[in-house]
Amino acid sequence: MSAPDYRIVDIKLDERTILWRNADIEQERRVAIFDLLEGNVFQPVGLEAHGNHGPYKVMLGVEEGRLTVAINGADDSELEAFVLPLAPFRRTVRDYFAICDSYYQAIRQATPQQIETIDMARRAIHNDAAEALKERLEPKVIVDFDTARRLFTLICVLHIRG
Repeated sequence: MSAPDYRIVDIKLDERTILWRNADIEQERRVAIFDLLEGNVFQPVGLEAHGNHGPYKVMLGVEEGRLTVAINGADDSELEAFVLPLAPFRRTVRDYFAICDSYYQAIRQATPQQIETIDMARRAIHNDAAEALKERLEPKVIVDFDTARRLFTLICVLHIRG
């Protein structure tokens, strides 16, 4: 048996559930995916009992207000799929979008101190959301804080409405 490799090696977003995104959001998506694939902890609960110890390919989508998560093995074998209610994140996602809009506007016209203040608020919301997501995922998947942070960014991308 090989050593456990509890990580994501490929992640995709269900493009059918993304209605619109601008260049700033597209850049956030690219960076989040790149950073996630560079280093993450992703351990589905219970799969090791079936002999699966990673790595994993993941597909994220949103259907009827719920996050859909499909987990496949590195060989594309279907391992598990689950849904996670997103209602507890609605306000946080809305707040995060608002602060991101302020941040992108500030980058174009504010002083460095104003940008830093907005960025600190943006990071605080993002960190709180990551902790909440980490807790919500725990019955199904164990992730570290940085992985939860990047997954939250991708959940936000899935929530973009034009």
